[in-house]
Amino acid sequence: MKRGIKDMLAEADAAITALSPAEAAQAVEDGAVLVDLRDIRELKREGRVPGAFHAPRGMLEFWVDPESPYHKDIFASGKRFVFFCAAGWRSALATKTVQDMGLEPVAHITGGFGAWRGAGLPVEKDEGK
Repeated sequence: MKRGIKDMLAEADAAITALSPAEAAQAVEDGAVLVDLRDIRELKREGRVPGAFHAPRGMLEFWVDPESPYHKDIFASGKRFVFFCAAGWRSALATKTVQDMGLEPVAHITGGFGAWRGAGLPVEKDEGK
């Protein structure tokens, strides 16, 4: 294998902004949009961050690109976006990808949802769903 996941993550980490959970919470207070990249099964099992926009990782590029028939207007809002996944790997790669596509400003949460929850920040469960 010429370029494995460790190489890809190191490349992404060198090119993107990583925020601690506390910094991400402050970014939201300042108007940023949290974007949850986890699979819907993860949200149901682990809970979600109140107010976070859910964008499944597999659709992200299609939702970000205004030329795509799947484009979501939220990504044309001009706001700052802070991406997260379960542990920070998918969100690091996703942040690098959308940054390369021209979406700015963007960042991701180091340690993902697990770090957010571990920091005692708000989480809500999908009751009865």
